[in-house]
Amino acid sequence: MFSEAKGEIEEEGKVLVIRRIHVAYHLKIAPELRETAQRVHGVHSNACPLARTLRACVQITTSLEMEDA
Repeated sequence: MFSEAKGEIEEEGKVLVIRRIHVAYHLKIAPELRETAQRVHGVHSNACPLARTLRACVQITTSLEMEDA
């Protein structure tokens, strides 16, 4: 498994501010575990300390790409 994060920055006054973050998860997984992985992906941001801290000021989105292991 690996992930890639991409931030989108805007200028506010003369300061650069992160407005959006997208994290793409890439997972090699057995076919019978795909449903579990999708379910976990759907709820993980509520259990992520960083996402919960930043979500009030930064839009955070995620995607999950799965490949058979």
